Amino acid sequence: MSTNILCLDDEPNYLLILEAMLSDAGYSVTALSDPETALAYLDESDVDVIITDMKMPRMTGQDVLEHVKKNHPHIPVMIMTAFGSIEGAVEAMKIGAFDYITKPFSNEELLLSASKAMKMSATQRQFRILQESMEERYGLHQIIGRSKPMRDVLAMVDRAAPSRSTVLITGESGTGKELVAKAIHFASPRQKNPFISVNCMALNPGVLESELFGHEKGSFTGAVARKRGRFELADSGTLFLDEIGELSPETQVKLLRVLQERIFERVGGAESIEVDIRIVTATNRDLLECVKEGTFREDLYYRLNVVHIQLPPLRERREDIPLLVAHFINKYAELNKMPVKAIAPEAMDYLCAYEWPGNIRQLENVVERCMVLAPGEAIGVEDLPPEIKDEESQFKSAVDLLPARLDLADTLEKIEAALVRRALIRNDFVQTKASEALGISKSLMQYKLKKYKISTGM
Repeated sequence: MSTNILCLDDEPNYLLILEAMLSDAGYSVTALSDPETALAYLDESDVDVIITDMKMPRMTGQDVLEHVKKNHPHIPVMIMTAFGSIEGAVEAMKIGAFDYITKPFSNEELLLSASKAMKMSATQRQFRILQESMEERYGLHQIIGRSKPMRDVLAMVDRAAPSRSTVLITGESGTGKELVAKAIHFASPRQKNPFISVNCMALNPGVLESELFGHEKGSFTGAVARKRGRFELADSGTLFLDEIGELSPETQVKLLRVLQERIFERVGGAESIEVDIRIVTATNRDLLECVKEGTFREDLYYRLNVVHIQLPPLRERREDIPLLVAHFINKYAELNKMPVKAIAPEAMDYLCAYEWPGNIRQLENVVERCMVLAPGEAIGVEDLPPEIKDEESQFKSAVDLLPARLDLADTLEKIEAALVRRALIRNDFVQTKASEALGISKSLMQYKLKKYKISTGM
């Protein structure tokens, strides 16, 4: 990748030397003598490192540095200064200069410093790319769904994100709780700071305590060095505690203290460490029921449950299934470097009718499997896993869509009428074929048509 160094000096001879030396070392060099022109160039060009003289007319190297730190903070700035102005260069270092070089400088010294500055610039570039990728991946627009339940969730995320209040995300396994937690973080003022995630169920209580709070050297067998915990690593950012309902009583007490005072000690340590973090938690358990059972502290529950976001299971947002299927088809086509496959309408009907006990995670696994194993250009019913095509499961899913309170007789008649209409449509309004499809006699079919006032389409 091409690397561009901007050199700024009002002395033409130094500019010529810098341009020749750095060009020979393989860098792309832009040499300018006017600071104002250089700053305008910065706004329009891709610059990796700046090398500027300290003493120039109308604008000093420190003025240039201050402008860069404010408007282009990712660009390292090297200051060149005469021997008698070292104090000024040291002051520039205090406000963020990468290095200073005294004039006259040796070629080796300048090239070594430029190389280090270029590595710093490359690291900063990679971080920005990663940050932009994370924001793109976990921004609100990446939470897929336009159903009413998901619109309500997105509205809650949008309102909660700007604050520092704790958020409790609840929902069945596989509904996307961590994705929502990341969306909250990347829509908040903390988005440029760390997002640290911990699964509280994946670690035993002793290990979890060390992971959360860190430990001092020698605090237990195997603690060969001091370790910073997740609370320290998340300072100024967001700490996401998944499966919060699995915390031991001892860890619950320590977490409550952090929430109240924002202070904790490492395991085996006496130093109080203060942190500025936002805590987001998630669970698939009913924490209020856990409080009643005595397995979860009531005071901690109310500390965590300031903002409560309940994620709906996939069976309650079926209209989002085609959107999710399309997203996962594109995702795995890109990951596997394969063409995007279509999906047959009949196959989509099965996917939309299935109960999805594993929610979005299960749907994603099914789509990935179909993308890899389906032999044709489209995913058909025959490509779906057996459990998706199970008729009992399909019927149960259809029943789950009905309201909880209903008139049974009236509902059964509506279902029967709908099935008769569907049989007629699928059999081109041929009553004999429609009755065979329903497993009833033709005379009974005619009775149903009259009862429900169904037109035969003739």
